[in-house]
This record gives sequence, structure tokens and C-alpha cells, in this order.
Amino acid sequence: MASETFDVLICGSGSAGLCAGVWLSRFGINYKIVERRDGPLKIGQADGVQTRTVEIFDSFGIAETLLKESYHVLEIAFWSPPEGEDGRDKGIRRARYAADKETEISHQPHVILNQAKLNELMIGELRRGGREDVPIEYGCEVKGLEVEGEGEFPVRVDVVSGGVPKTYRAKYVLGCDGAHSAVRRSLGYKMIGDTSDSVWGVVDIYPRTEFPDIRKKCVINSSAGNILIIPREGDSLVRFYIELPAGTKVSDVTLDSLQAHAQRVFLPYNMEFAETAWWSAYSIGQRHADFFHKDYRVFLTGDACHTHSPKAGQGMNTSLQDGHNIGWKLGMVLRGLAKPSLVETYVAERKKTAIELIEFDRGFTKLFNTKYRAENGITPAYFAEQFVKAGRYTAGQAIQYNGSEIIEVGEEDAKLASKVTVGMRFPSAQVVRFADAKAMQLVKALPADGQWYIVVFAGDLAKPEAAKRLNKAAETLQGIVQGFTPTSADPDSILDRILVISSNRKKVEQEHIPEFFTPVTGKWKMKSLMKTFADDESYNSGHGHAYKEYGVDPEQGAVVVVRPDHYVAKVSKLEDVGSLAGFFGKFLVRHQ
Repeated sequence: MASETFDVLICGSGSAGLCAGVWLSRFGINYKIVERRDGPLKIGQADGVQTRTVEIFDSFGIAETLLKESYHVLEIAFWSPPEGEDGRDKGIRRARYAADKETEISHQPHVILNQAKLNELMIGELRRGGREDVPIEYGCEVKGLEVEGEGEFPVRVDVVSGGVPKTYRAKYVLGCDGAHSAVRRSLGYKMIGDTSDSVWGVVDIYPRTEFPDIRKKCVINSSAGNILIIPREGDSLVRFYIELPAGTKVSDVTLDSLQAHAQRVFLPYNMEFAETAWWSAYSIGQRHADFFHKDYRVFLTGDACHTHSPKAGQGMNTSLQDGHNIGWKLGMVLRGLAKPSLVETYVAERKKTAIELIEFDRGFTKLFNTKYRAENGITPAYFAEQFVKAGRYTAGQAIQYNGSEIIEVGEEDAKLASKVTVGMRFPSAQVVRFADAKAMQLVKALPADGQWYIVVFAGDLAKPEAAKRLNKAAETLQGIVQGFTPTSADPDSILDRILVISSNRKKVEQEHIPEFFTPVTGKWKMKSLMKTFADDESYNSGHGHAYKEYGVDPEQGAVVVVRPDHYVAKVSKLEDVGSLAGFFGKFLVRHQ
């Protein structure tokens, strides 16, 4: 009996697997997801949705429901014993408030929503491209995997589906199947790291209490221990992360002991557990896989290759971003748009990210450890200060990829765009769309449909030298883009273009915009007018000052190359756009 074949077989329908699937659907790739569970996730343990994840959902066009149904984390309250007292008699008092997220970190909020709902939103996107079915095979357990030679479908995966043994073959396989990954075990790979003796409980409850900040994110440091409060979606459910006394064993933890300990931490406030929706206990461990791939045909993602504590809210978010990273790369390679070496960059980028996350998590979790704080003289005030400082990292905005064939760092990058960092995600700022005067965030013009973006900051077109410089750059870019675009494809489908001018838009006519920025595209072969924006005053939303926000001098301008996943790949002068031909030539397939 012949094996069923797929371009990509995704093992596991968690955050990483589904996010990769969204990309593959957009590229029209033949793929399947196999999932051991008998249906979609109903109640997930993860709930923190960091700003970078919200940005990803927005780029996919599915953030509206996420933002509508979630709890928005706006403020953190820090509680501790009164200063200069041990608090054994007087309990805890509020020490300070702080913003959960500094404005400059992201234009999107940090929110709380159950992982099951996030998965549901991504599953809805898997039908994209005209397919009627959702390509997930539930009740399908991976039993073994092997890379066999260099054939068209070199990876063999043995599964049991509904009690029936099957064999699938694939060009690529993604191991997205969690901390106990069958894919990782089949490859013989191990998790490197350790487990601490610090034990925590986690509980979702409906509380009855007079504690005043129960609907805010709170960090409580008391003489009895520590609690992190995360309000959940809706108006009633709350999650507690509870540090348990030294020497506690996970196997000894009960719901009654969790409740009793939490009540001691909250003194002098009463805390009643009206109902418990879910609870668990765990010991903190930080580990990563010794290898993240096998022959660049099998790739590990998410908990299959890195695990850490949940308090920084990174598990689901980092896993999802693993899938986000590998998904578009596989899509471009399998569509014949990019060279196979593109997928190899996944390992370099995400292994670095995982190791950095584990190192951060080790330091971050120490701050929550009562014994460590006592031994190192860490005060509640210092703890609060460090917690706030970690905000950019916990928001998912501190990731920076090293130079590679798809990340080209230049000596003059900071001079051209001082607030744009090559290797980090492209920030956003408000601009005004030239065609219809709509004020909007610039990243809304960069939807995640699989194309790269060439963002041109041209300056003031009312100045003859700026207009001349732009026209010359546009002519060069036209030739470069054509070279990497299949003749049958829309001219903006592989390398798209965005123009941001600093002019008073009312003094610029459409005829002043080079035709490169108005390509004839789409089903009706119409000239696109949606790619030009002005850094100008809007009617109702003020001035975004985009050039200032990006650190671009309007007198010299800049060109920023943005990857499909919104990471900055390269910065150049307008006069040097010819260098983009060599850059794209490293990994894209030339078609003309």
C-alpha cells in the first residue's frame, strides 16, 4: 500500500504547528497536521498574549476577535510588607503602580486570552486558499520517524490513527508536539538543562475577596511567599501563580494546600475560593534540545525544543513565533520562490532565541524566589524595578537575529534609520494614506501574505532633488523586483513596495509618484493606489511623526527591507538600492 505524501507534515496542533499551518495555507502548500488529541484544545493552560503575538495576529488579519474578547493588561500593582517591617503582623500593602507596557514597545496591547481561543482563530485561517476542510487529523499519534535518503519525500513518519497503523511521507516535518515530543524521541535528541527545587502552584479561580487589585496584574511579595495575579478574560476568573514553601514536593501539593497558602500570602485581606476552574503544580526547569533539526528536513519547534517557567508568559508566545518563523520560509521554498537554504536559517535564529529565553528565565525566576531574594538582599522596590525593566523582553520585542543570508547588517544603518534595528521586528508609526487620507499604522500596509516589503522613505517630493532621487531609485528597483518575480505572478506578490513621503500630501499629485509604487495587480489588473503614505497631519488622529519615530532624516531618506515575518533584513540609502539585487540573490530564485 502506497504511503500518503505531503510537502509538509506538522506533528502537533499547538501554537507552533497552527501558526506554521497558517503560513502554509497562504502559500497554497500541500500539508497535513496530525494531532494525538481527539479534537481541538478546549481549555488551554497558557493565556498570556504578548504584544508581539498580537502584532502577528494583526498581520494575519485575525486580531479583531482576539482584542475584543481578551482581558487587556494595562497596569501592574506591586504589593509587599510595609517598608522597614517584616509584615508578619501587618500583612501586605500596595507599594506602587506601574504601566504594564511602555508606549514605545508596541502599538498593540498585552492581553490575556485562553490558548484554546487563539488556536480557534488560527484554525479558522487554515481553510484559506479555497480548501473546504481543515487539514488536521485528530486521534493520530506519531510512533516513529526517520529521514531516508534524498528522494522527493525523504521523511517517513509512522503513526497510529484511530487505532489503524499508517505511514506518511513528507518533504519536511515539523515537530510541534510538546515537551514529551515523539518526534524528538524518534530522532534520539535530548533536552539539556536542569530543574530547580522551587515549586509553584497555579490555579484559576473565582475569588470572593476585598483585596482591591484583584482585577489587575499584581506581584505580591509577602513574608509568607509570593503570588503573581493574572486576571483572565471576562470579569470574574483570575489566575494565581503561587510560590510554595521551600522543600515542597510537587507530588504532595493539593488544592487545599494551595488555597491555604494563598490565604496566608493575602493577609490581612480575606481570600475565598468560590470555585476552582483548574489547578496544577510544577517545579521550575529550563531546558533546550541538543539539536533543533535533522538534515534540515525535520525541525523541532516550541516545547519540543525548549521549556521554561510560565511566569514570564513566554511559552505559548515563543512557540507560536517558532511556527511563524519556519512557516513562511517553507512556503517560499516549496513554491519555488526561494532556495532550500532559506529554511536552514530557522535553526540559527530560533535556537539563539530559545537559549536567550532560557537564560532570561533563569534570572527572572530567581527574582520570585523568596530564599534567593533574602540571601542577596533584594528589596521589594528593587524587584519591582527589575520587573518593569524586563517589560520589553517579556513583550516579545527584544529578539534580534544575527547577520545571515537574510539579515544584512551595515555600518551606516544607525545613521540612516536610527530607531530601526536590522535583525529586529519592524516598528510601527502612524501615517496618512495618500489615496484616501486615512490615518493608519504603517504596518497595516504590510499584511502577512508571504511577500517581502521594500519600504522607501523618500523625503519631501516638493523638493526637486528628492523627487529626482526617488525616480532614479524606483527605476532601479523596478528591474530588481522583476528579476525575482515569476512572469505569471502579480508584480507585487514576491517583493512588494511601500512609499512614505514627508511632504504635505495636499501639495503632491499622483503624477509625482513613480509608477513603480502603483503596480497593476490583482484579479481586475487595476493600478494599486494603496502603497503610498505621507508623514503628515491627519484630520482626526493628529500627526504620527513617522520619520522621527523611525529615526530617518527626510533630507537623505532611507530604504528598509522587511521580511514576511516583519523582521528588518536590510537598510540602505536610496542612492544604493542597487545593492538589493545582490542581497535578494542570496536566497531568492531568479525568474527573469
